Amino acid sequence: MNRSSWPALLLFAAALPVPHGRSDDRFSASAAPLNPIRRPVFSVPAEPGFYYQLRRSPSPTGPWAVTAMAPGFNGQLSLTDSIPALERAFFSIRRVPLSSPLDTDGDGLSDTAEWNASNPTNPFHSGRFINAADGRSALGSLADYNALAHFDNFPGAPSVQEVKFLILNAHTAQPQLFFLNAAKHQYHYYFARDVLGYTGSLSQFNGETYFSNTTRRNLAGSLVHHRNYLPPDGSPQGLITMEFWPSDAVSHAFVQKAYDLITRSAANTGVRFAYHAASETQRTLFRSERTLFTEAARHSLHTVRTEDLFGQTPYTLLNPGVGFGRLILFDGSSSVSARDVVIFRSLPNDITHLAGIITEVPQTPLSHVNLKAKQNNTPNAFIRDAARDPRLAPLLGKYVRYETTSEGYLIREASPEEVESHLESIRPPNPQLPVRDLSITTVRSLSAITFTNARAFGAKTANVAELRRIAWSPNVSVPNGYGIPFYFYDEFMKANGLYDYAAALIAIPAFHSDATFRADALKALRSAIRKGTVPDWITSAFTSLQANFPAGTSLRCRSSTNNEDLTGYSGAGLYDSFTHYQTEGPLSKTIRQVWASVWEDRAFDEREFYRVDHFRTAMGVLVHPNYDGELANGVGVTKNLVDPAWTGYYINAQAGENLVTNPENNAIPEEFLIAQLLGQSRYTLQYVTFSSLMPEGQTVISTPQAELLADQMAKIHNHFLPLYNYPPNFAMELEWKIDTAGKLVIKQARPWID
Repeated sequence: MNRSSWPALLLFAAALPVPHGRSDDRFSASAAPLNPIRRPVFSVPAEPGFYYQLRRSPSPTGPWAVTAMAPGFNGQLSLTDSIPALERAFFSIRRVPLSSPLDTDGDGLSDTAEWNASNPTNPFHSGRFINAADGRSALGSLADYNALAHFDNFPGAPSVQEVKFLILNAHTAQPQLFFLNAAKHQYHYYFARDVLGYTGSLSQFNGETYFSNTTRRNLAGSLVHHRNYLPPDGSPQGLITMEFWPSDAVSHAFVQKAYDLITRSAANTGVRFAYHAASETQRTLFRSERTLFTEAARHSLHTVRTEDLFGQTPYTLLNPGVGFGRLILFDGSSSVSARDVVIFRSLPNDITHLAGIITEVPQTPLSHVNLKAKQNNTPNAFIRDAARDPRLAPLLGKYVRYETTSEGYLIREASPEEVESHLESIRPPNPQLPVRDLSITTVRSLSAITFTNARAFGAKTANVAELRRIAWSPNVSVPNGYGIPFYFYDEFMKANGLYDYAAALIAIPAFHSDATFRADALKALRSAIRKGTVPDWITSAFTSLQANFPAGTSLRCRSSTNNEDLTGYSGAGLYDSFTHYQTEGPLSKTIRQVWASVWEDRAFDEREFYRVDHFRTAMGVLVHPNYDGELANGVGVTKNLVDPAWTGYYINAQAGENLVTNPENNAIPEEFLIAQLLGQSRYTLQYVTFSSLMPEGQTVISTPQAELLADQMAKIHNHFLPLYNYPPNFAMELEWKIDTAGKLVIKQARPWID
C-alpha cells in the first residue's frame, strides 16, 4: 500500500480534537491544538523528498478537500487548517513524493511546478500568474492584503479596508481566483478585460457574474476587514467578511466555493474569515437555503449575521475629528461645555456644544447626538465600557487631545493652553447676525407661506409649507396648519421688558464665569417668559388660529427659529416643541413655552460658541394637529451615505413613539440603506442594526413601506434641490412617522449636513 494514502483521521466534537482511525509509525498526526484564531494545527514528523497535504472532510470516508500543504524536512512539520474549528470536521494528512507530485487544482501543472515556477502560481486553484501591480492569486500575509486594499464605506462600517476578488469559471471544477489591487483596478470588469484578457462586453460580463445562479460563470465580491470586531469566543480582535454586491443573491453552492478558495489562498493573513449576507436580498436567499447553510456551518463554512457583526464591535466611528477639553464622565447633574470631552453612559436627550463625545451605548448616524457632532465638527464615537477603558480611565478629570478615526481613537493628555488655542481656532472670529424679517405681522396658513418666507417664520415652518406643495403618493400626508411669525415673539419680548432683563443677566460677570449661576439665571428668564403678559392682539390672533381647527383638536406647537434647519447648520434638538391640549386653556400658554426655549442652556451655549447675537435670534411657531399614537417613527437622508455614486437613501426607524433621534432607555433603532443597485428588484435593502424593541427576525417597517418611503424621499430631494440653488453634495434630512391608520406622514425636512 502506498503510504502517501494512509490517513490519520481526527474528529472535532465541540471543538475538541479526538484521534480516530489508522496511524503510521513513520508519521502520525498528533491531537490538534488550536492556534490563536482557533484554527486546528496538526503536527507530523516530516521527511525531505515529500510534501504534505492536510485534507478536511465532513465525513470520515470523504470526499476530501486539501486545505493546506507544505514541503517536508527533517523535523516536525505543522499544518494548519484554513478555517477555525467547527463542530464536525474530519482530517487526514497525505504524504506525497516530490518525485511524483499531484495536481491538486487540476490545471495541468503539478503542485511543485506551481511552487517552483519563476512566476509562482497558487496550487489551490487554476488562476494564472499576474503582475503584483495588478493583484495576486494568493495572499501570503496580512501585509499582502494591506498592499492591495483601499478604504471604502459599507453600511455600518465607514472607511474600512476592502480588497476586491474575482473568481472566473466559478461554475466549473477549475475556478480561477484573483485578488485585485484597488489602487489600480476599481472595477471587476475592467480588471478582467485589461489584466486577464476577457473579451466579452460589460453587459456580457455582468450577465455571467451577477444576479442569476443559473447562468452564473463568475463571482465578484469584496473582503472587508473589520478590525474592531471582537469574536465572542475571546480570540484576537478582527474579522474579514466575504461579501457580494448587495443586490446579487449568491446561492450556497457558490458561497461555499468562494469561501473555500479564498480561505485556502489567504490562510496566512492571521485573520479569520466569514461570509456576511449583507443585504435583505441575500438574507432572503440565505433563509430559503437555511438547511444547506446550517449543515455547512458544522464543517466547512463560517458565517456572521449583521446584528452580530456590528454588535460585537467595541468601537464605532460616528464623526471623525479632533477635540481638546477636559475628559469627564457625565453624571447628569454637572454642567458641560465646549471645553469638555464627555463620556455618556446613555444617550442624552439634549446636548450642548462639546469638545468631544463618547457614548457607552451605540448611536446611529442620524441621532441628534451625531447630527450635533457633524454640525460642530465634534469627534464622536461609540466606545464600549469607555469609563473603564484603561486608555481613558486614568485621564478622567484631565485635559486631553481626543481624535476619532476609522481605525480607532487616539487620546493623550493636553495642556490648558492647547485647549484654549484649539477652542479659539474653531470659533467664528466675528459676531453673527441671524436674518430676522419682522415685516410679516399676521398668522398665515401654510398654503400662504413660501420657501422665501423662512426669514419671517423659520426654516422649519417654510419647509413644511413647501412639503405640502409636493404631489405625494396615495397613503402619504404632510401636516397642515399655520405659521406664527417672528414678529409675535419680538413684540411679546419687548412688551414684557424681557430683552432688557436678558441683557442685564448677561452683563453680570458671574453669568460667564460660573456655569451654575448661568444655568439658574437662564432658568429664571425662561420662567419670566412663560409667565409674561400676552398683549390682547396676540391673544386674539391665537384664539382665531385655534378656532380654525375642529373642536377638541390637540395642537402640536413646534419651534421654528432663524438659526436652525439651515444650510450647514441644523440646530437639531436645540429648541423645544410642545403639544397643547384643550384642557390647558388659552393657546398662548403653550406658545410661551416654545418661546421660552430660545433661552434653554444648550441653545444659549451653542449661540455663544458661534458668536450668534442672542437678541437677533427669533422664534416662530408651526402649529398643526397633533398625532396621537404612531406605529413607527424615524429619520432619513435623501442620499446614499455609503456610496453616493448609487442612488440610495439612509433610514433609521423605531417602533411606536420611542424617538430615533432621542431614544428612551437606550433603545436601538432599525438602521438600513435602501438603494438602487441593479439586480432583480428596484431597491435593495442593507440593514446595519435591527430594532431592540422588535422580536428577533421582525423589522419596524416592511419592505413595501421602505420602498414607499424611498420614493417619497426622491420627491423631497428633487423639490428642494433647486430651492437651495443646486449645492454640491446636496441632500435633505427628514423626519417621518407611520400613524395608527398605517399612513406615512412626512413631519419635516431640512438640509443634511455632510
